[in-house]
Amino acid sequence: MTPFFYDHRLCSLAAAATPLLAAARFLISVKEGMTMDWEPWQALQRKSNHVVVKLLFLAIFVVLSFRLLFSLFDEFRPVPVSPADMAAREAPAESMVADVLGLGDDINGNRCDLFTGQWIPNPSGPTYTNESCRFIEPPQNCMKNGRPDTEYLFWRWKPNDCDVSPFDAKRFLDTMKNKNWALVGDSILRNQVQSLICLLSKVEEPVEVDHDEQYKSRRWHFHSHNFNISLIWSPFLIKAEIFENDEGVSKSESRLHIDTLDHKWTSLYNSFDYVVISGGQWFLKSAIYVENNKVVGCHYCPKLNLSEISLEYAYNRVLNAIYSFIKTSEHKPIVIYRTWTPQHFEHGEWFSGGLCNRTEPYKAVESGGRDVDNFMRTIELNAFAKAVAAEETWSGARLKLLDTFQLAVLRPDAHPGPYRAFHPFEHGKTVKVQYDCLHWCLPGAIDVWNDLMIKLVMDE
Repeated sequence: MTPFFYDHRLCSLAAAATPLLAAARFLISVKEGMTMDWEPWQALQRKSNHVVVKLLFLAIFVVLSFRLLFSLFDEFRPVPVSPADMAAREAPAESMVADVLGLGDDINGNRCDLFTGQWIPNPSGPTYTNESCRFIEPPQNCMKNGRPDTEYLFWRWKPNDCDVSPFDAKRFLDTMKNKNWALVGDSILRNQVQSLICLLSKVEEPVEVDHDEQYKSRRWHFHSHNFNISLIWSPFLIKAEIFENDEGVSKSESRLHIDTLDHKWTSLYNSFDYVVISGGQWFLKSAIYVENNKVVGCHYCPKLNLSEISLEYAYNRVLNAIYSFIKTSEHKPIVIYRTWTPQHFEHGEWFSGGLCNRTEPYKAVESGGRDVDNFMRTIELNAFAKAVAAEETWSGARLKLLDTFQLAVLRPDAHPGPYRAFHPFEHGKTVKVQYDCLHWCLPGAIDVWNDLMIKLVMDE
């Protein structure tokens, strides 16, 4: 699924030339074979063979000349280029570079790219444990589920050329008195919310005051600070009809209204002071796309008689709708966009026996992520850059980028793996177990996402 773009004139010319050149090589070999194997023939027969070869070479030359001529006419026709490629060619304005790169100040007041760096040993370990925080849901409670190794707990994120001050939960809660936060997205956002509440609960434990029927959307209240955190389940961020159970089994393709945002979060938008938004892996699934209440196509639906709609088009459409909504809304909270979450399945996917058994982080040079993950993140960065470029016309909206992609790519060791379930191997190592190489153990690497997110906010 690697995105690439090419000049169709050169490819078509090469395609046309390939069989002709092959024929020429064949004739040369035949001619050489005649010369070598049929020497007893008379001179006239050899001359006749030379004439035939020359005529065929002349024909090849004429055909190639015509192909070259038409390719030159094609020079005046536009070469199809994807929206993401066009956006990538537009250099961001100087005023938005810091926001796009996620630059902040380090502990010494120096400018710092928070999201480019490496994981280094951290002997002190996490600031909370799975026993001290009661807000960890079972699939992310790796230690309780029997994960035997603990090395994944003893790493910290070190940005290149600078340091970041430790997370200060008390200072954050004091700053957020009478404020409301919302995190909008899928189960990865739910994973991040668990981490955030665990970090804050060292100062004050919140009370859950609201939830939907399936406990996917929830709200917590910190009474002493009159502070609220809302988790809004919206895996596509848009209006979507989903026919999938909690185990990922689908009865039918989802129907995505790519021009209509999800009412579950837009209807509450005006009540929030801070909004964290993130798309995710759901966009890689088969889906029927709807615009203006009409089916316009499908992504990967080989059994349906529908036009194929690219991920690039659909994801751009969704992101543009989000930023347009933010721009036109009279309410102007701080909006943080968190970038794409990579996965670390090896030797298969989640449904085909994929594993993640590594026990330490990658070095930066060892992994840059899957092609499709980089592709989707690039779409996000381009859309964000365009939005930031226009932000000064938005009358108060403030956009921030939480680019957790690289620091997540480097942590194949920090997923639940088989320990998404309670003691998966209690009946033996030969038991077939489904691995989770997308979500994150708690405590663990995802805690750093919140450290950096809160730093962005506190710097504001």
